[in-house]
Amino acid sequence: MKRDVTKVLLPDHQAFSDAMEALKRYQEAKDLGAPPEEIERLKNLAESMFRAINDYQLRALGGPSFTTH
Repeated sequence: MKRDVTKVLLPDHQAFSDAMEALKRYQEAKDLGAPPEEIERLKNLAESMFRAINDYQLRALGGPSFTTH
């Protein structure tokens, strides 16, 4: 697969901002002693957002193409 750097997400892309905001909400919930279920939910959300960015970047740079469902 050919690399197309024009499709790479730059650090100021909204997806990065959203993922960082999700990470901050997770950290704040931990710091404030939120219920374990809420902490786990926020952690999963942040991890999912960062994983989606990572997967997209890998595909945009010609990395392994995984089947998405």
